[in-house]
This record gives sequence, C-alpha cells and structure tokens, in this order.
Amino acid sequence: MEGIIAAFVLLIMGSTLGSAKVINQGYEAIVEQTGKYKRTLKPGLNFIVPLLDTIVWEETTREQLIDIEPQEAFTSDSVQVKVDAIIYWKVTDLYKAYYEVEDLETALKNLVLTALRSQIGQMELQKTFSSRKEISQGLTEEIKEVTKAWGVEITRVEIQEIKLAPNIVASIEKEKAAQIARNAAKLEAQGVADYMRQISDVLKDNPKGQDALKFFLAQKFVDANYKLGDSPNSKIVFMNPKDMSEAVTELMVADELSDQIKDMSNEATKATGITQSI
Repeated sequence: MEGIIAAFVLLIMGSTLGSAKVINQGYEAIVEQTGKYKRTLKPGLNFIVPLLDTIVWEETTREQLIDIEPQEAFTSDSVQVKVDAIIYWKVTDLYKAYYEVEDLETALKNLVLTALRSQIGQMELQKTFSSRKEISQGLTEEIKEVTKAWGVEITRVEIQEIKLAPNIVASIEKEKAAQIARNAAKLEAQGVADYMRQISDVLKDNPKGQDALKFFLAQKFVDANYKLGDSPNSKIVFMNPKDMSEAVTELMVADELSDQIKDMSNEATKATGITQSI
C-alpha cells in the first residue's frame, strides 16, 4: 500500500514539474493543444497540460534586425544602382506572426525589397544619393499597414549605401575623360589661335612682314621634312624640285630677316603670355 502511495506521489510531482514552463523576460510562446492554438505564454512561470499541450514557437518581442544584401534597382532615369538596407522590426502579436504568414523573415525581406525598388524607381539618380532619409521614411510608411496584419511593427528601415553598378561607373569615368580631353583640345586650339592672331598683327604693322612670313613658312617646311626623315620608319618622300629650290633660296636670302622675326615673335609671345621659340 505504501509503495502505491509513493508511486502516486512521484507521478504527481513529475506531472507538476513537467507542466511548469518558465518564459524569460522579452519572450513569449505559443501553446497548441491537440494541434490547435490554445494560448500565448507570457514571461514568468506558466503551467501546461503534459502530453496534451505543446509549445510550438517561442520568440523574442524585442527589436530585431534583418540585413538585406545589396539589391539592384533602377532610378526613374533608367540608371542601375545597388542598394543596401537594414530592417529594424519587432513582434507585437505572437499569434498573428505565427499563424498569418509563412516564414516571417523571408516575407519581411521580400516586402521591403518590393517597396524599396518602388521608391528608387520614382527618383532620378542624383536625388537618390541625397534622399536616404526620405527613402527610409517612405519605406516605413508604405509597409506599415501590411506588417501590422502580420503582428509585426517595422520601427525603421535604414539605407546603408547606394552604389552605381560597375558598368555605369566605367561609363561615367569614360565620359569624364572624354570631356577633359575635349576641354584640353579646345584650350590648346584657342591658345594657338590667339598666338597666330598676335603674329598676324605684328607682321601687318611691319613693312617687311610679307618677307618675314615667307621665311617663317619656308623654315617650318624644311623642319617638317627633317622630322619626317628622322622618323624610325623608313620613308621615301618625292618633292617638287622647284618648290625645294625656292624654299632653300628663300632661306639663304632671308638670313638677315632671322633676327627681326625672332624679335617679332618674342614681341607676340609677350603679348599673349605664351613662350615660343622659332
């Protein structure tokens, strides 16, 4: 008889210990009985019916975060960008979070990505870089009602980084390089034009300007042919003997103009601020 009583006492004690469940602060738990929802356990000591009651999910009610990998999106001016975002969220209704949506975290990711692409698609590229705060606020407002039905509160969505796709970066750098080259060529052409204009003005005011100009052109002609012959690539140049003899003759008879031309060139160079030696 005493053995039966002892066994009964042990059974009661085991059932009591087995039915006691402690839920830590900041957590809640879902209890099902025979496959149906029964109740939600709050933090502290709780009792369930052994063998009949089952804790199917225990989840924190504190704020959590989901770091979304960089995702591609297109701006309103059709430029591809990569956006990196972080979702801050917490469960406010454990029942809805468990029963209203399958795979809560994946659902939150997909929802935020859809809203993010929508927000980026309404902005031009330049505006996206200066409107991170507006994008974050717009995302939070857009998905708030949907997540409320899931028993989840989105506290905020932070845009970590907005980056251009590598091919877009390469295209922009190429365009910048081309623009720099165009500007350099334009400045060089302007400098040459200004220089030649000053030379023209000096020659116009000089009585022997025409002779000096002939000397200048003849010298450049000979220099060009000299450089052509000095090239590492072999070349054969056929020249008009008359043109060659006339050029050499002009050089020989114009020695006395050399100093004068140098003076005029220096005068023009000083006027334009460009250093040039003939």
